[in-house]
Amino acid sequence: MSCTTDLPTVVVPARTLWSPNFRLYFGARTTSLLGDAMLPVALSVGVLQAGYGASGVGYALGSWLAAVALCMLVGGVLADRFTARRMMVLADLARFVLHAGMAVLFALGTPSLVTIVVLQFLSGVASAMFQPGVASMVPQVADDVQRANGVLRIAESMAGVLGPAAAGVLVSVAGPSVVFAIYSATYAISALCLLALRLETTRAAAGASFLTQLTEGWHEFRSRTWLFSVITIFLLYGFFVVGVSLPIGAELIVTNLDSAALGIGLAAFGAGGAVGGTLAIRIRPARPLAAGSIGWALFAIYPLVPALSPNLVVLVIGWAIAGSGIAFWAVIWSTTVQTQVPAELLNRVYAYDVAGSLVTMALGRSVAGPLASVTGERPLMIFASGLGLVCASLLLIVPATRRLQAVRPS
Repeated sequence: MSCTTDLPTVVVPARTLWSPNFRLYFGARTTSLLGDAMLPVALSVGVLQAGYGASGVGYALGSWLAAVALCMLVGGVLADRFTARRMMVLADLARFVLHAGMAVLFALGTPSLVTIVVLQFLSGVASAMFQPGVASMVPQVADDVQRANGVLRIAESMAGVLGPAAAGVLVSVAGPSVVFAIYSATYAISALCLLALRLETTRAAAGASFLTQLTEGWHEFRSRTWLFSVITIFLLYGFFVVGVSLPIGAELIVTNLDSAALGIGLAAFGAGGAVGGTLAIRIRPARPLAAGSIGWALFAIYPLVPALSPNLVVLVIGWAIAGSGIAFWAVIWSTTVQTQVPAELLNRVYAYDVAGSLVTMALGRSVAGPLASVTGERPLMIFASGLGLVCASLLLIVPATRRLQAVRPS
């Protein structure tokens, strides 16, 4: 069986997945995802070489994340108001200019930390204008929404493996300015691909005020018990299982093995994501959120592995399984939201979803160090793993998530 959307279609039906529109959208997403995966390496090395230390890296990365969290809901309303594609193209063009500027600044010398932080904050604002449209574009360019999400997730996983590796080589050979230039170019390519899409467009109700549309998005988000329940449970899951375990897990692996082992483990995590995306293409559960709980349970292995002081083989196997689990969940979740929420509300509802998830994970990362100093790193990771299994169980216990039926072909 295939999972298709019951949303009002805005494109010509009866297409294969690899239609011209989907090929263009796939090109836009893969190039920008590859650039996104390269950014942390270039930014970290550039800031450290400039002499601003680990705190400077934290300020630069944190300013981007703060801007995304603060502006995501605004981006959702604007995407519904002016169409997702228009906002995504404008965001890509803005990020092209901003990161081209970063490339020039690093090529000419050492930019001030304030300049770096401000440019990253503006880049985060642009990302917040772009991200809500990601959800609503998929049903417009693909009839088989779940298969499309699976293919995109595989591409994201591969970008997560190749991007940092390529950035590491380039930054060591040519410096951060070259990586920023390449990063900037990926957004130009993405904007061109999105502009080339041939779509009919829809808008939110004419005459509605910005605040009205924002409030309507919240009511629609809150009225869907399955959606509100998942995000509520994710407040715990995102904070401890994802947010806290990522930095503490990295520190434990580097301490017990070395930095090379961390890189190999993260590559295995990305490769596992490709496997999970492939499985999500083939498996079409009748109750998607109940099946998706398996993905949450598998990712709970991620914090457990570093706590066990593993050798490299155990690390690779454990994190590959965790990567496959979270990728499987991501495809199932994206497909569920895209096929259960009406097209005219999807950008705003998805923005509430992303904003809540992002803030939760960011807070978890921020307090990971202080929490570990109180509880100890290994006990905290074991707790995170156990809590992950509890949260996965809650998806099965809550009737709204357990019973939700997948949208079937009409």
